[in-house]
Amino acid sequence: MDISLPSRDALKAQAKRLRQKLTAAGTPVTHAQALEAIAHQWGLRDWNTLCAMAGTEPAQGYSPGQRLCGRYLGHRFSGVVKAADRRANGYWRLVLRFDDPVDVVSSGHFSALRQQVTAVVDASGRTPQKTSDGTPHVVISDHWSAV
Repeated sequence: MDISLPSRDALKAQAKRLRQKLTAAGTPVTHAQALEAIAHQWGLRDWNTLCAMAGTEPAQGYSPGQRLCGRYLGHRFSGVVKAADRRANGYWRLVLRFDDPVDVVSSGHFSALRQQVTAVVDASGRTPQKTSDGTPHVVISDHWSAV
């Protein structure tokens, strides 16, 4: 294959979304049928083969120019990695440039828009720093998962 496979969890999420869309369109399928359909979309004969080839973790590594999507302070974003620096223990320091500015204030009285942020993320693409409700400041999604 010329592109890397997403993680098993991301593939399962794809199957779940496929099943929901087909059911909404009037063609209900079982979860097993959705998993098999995802395997066929990836050019493999069945789910077990796809599952064996896919890893348990999303592909790791970040590089300048790489496109990303995810959530910043609970807001969806898409953007590009402006700078990436590998740190110890699987952490990455990233400078992210958002396509559209993100309002980081929840007040209706004023706004504070951010177009670029610096964050340190762990191997799962999440910052160890969390908001008061326990949500990581940054959650980077691989492009196969729902954010």
